[in-house]
Amino acid sequence: MDSQGGQYLNKKALCSPLGAARLCQLALGCAVIAMVTHSAGYSGSQGVFCMAAWSFCFAMSVVVFFLDATHLYSCLPVSWDNLTVTGAAFATLLYVTASVVYPLFFVQSECPYAGCDVLYFRIAVTVCSILGTLAYGAEVALCRARPGQAMVGYMATVSGLLKVVQGFVACIIFGALANRSEYSRYAATIYCVVVYAFCFVVTALVVIMTVCGRTKAVRCMSFDRFVVVCTLLEVLLYLSASVVWPVFCFDTKYGSPWRPSLCPRGRCPWDSKVVIAVFSFVNFVLYVADLIYSQRIRFVSSHVPSISRA
Repeated sequence: MDSQGGQYLNKKALCSPLGAARLCQLALGCAVIAMVTHSAGYSGSQGVFCMAAWSFCFAMSVVVFFLDATHLYSCLPVSWDNLTVTGAAFATLLYVTASVVYPLFFVQSECPYAGCDVLYFRIAVTVCSILGTLAYGAEVALCRARPGQAMVGYMATVSGLLKVVQGFVACIIFGALANRSEYSRYAATIYCVVVYAFCFVVTALVVIMTVCGRTKAVRCMSFDRFVVVCTLLEVLLYLSASVVWPVFCFDTKYGSPWRPSLCPRGRCPWDSKVVIAVFSFVNFVLYVADLIYSQRIRFVSSHVPSISRA
């Protein structure tokens, strides 16, 4: 007990649905990492990505659980609720990606040269990764804003969660751009890259301002209006990029509408261009949905971390 009669440890970190979800994240993350390092194995850029995603999420969950259980989050100059829901949403996306990539490249119908035990471990890793996705998704669902709430952090709203997805999709686009996309061939495709980078920076700025409790830094307008203005600009920019990129990559005058027959798998510029075109449209749809939801929400974000959960 402290001098004011409060408890040192937060019982709700264990005895609550949110605490149970985080404990499941820790258990499943530990199981995945242990099985991969013990026998399932990983190799190549795909395996390294999966292992990095699982390790990052596990480390983040350990830190979040420890700070929540000890009330030490109150010492941080951030909005704790906004920070945790943002991390949970990002971890959900990482787990979803790893749950698709790992079995696609490492789980085969036949036993590998190392024996069937390796295959069984890889199947178990995939199952635990899928369950981990559900655990992180459960945290997002538990923290998400509900209709009728008087006070709500922006990142807990649908619009705030869409910001996380938009940033994640932008990272996929950047990865494809770096993989022999040949974007520097035309000024129009360079313009698209500038659009992707600018929108990513603006989205990241909104998330950082919210998590750090600096929403009042915008002096000329309210923060929710600032978010709407930025989202409208991003919708217009992504609309232009979603049209310009396919034209200058797949039109017969500038590129090829069909995949070249001699283009190697995994190292083909045409494949990267398709990925960028698809996810450009995906992000455009996400920004449109974000703009619609931004018109309907009102949220409160303060400079203090959050209300005590004791």
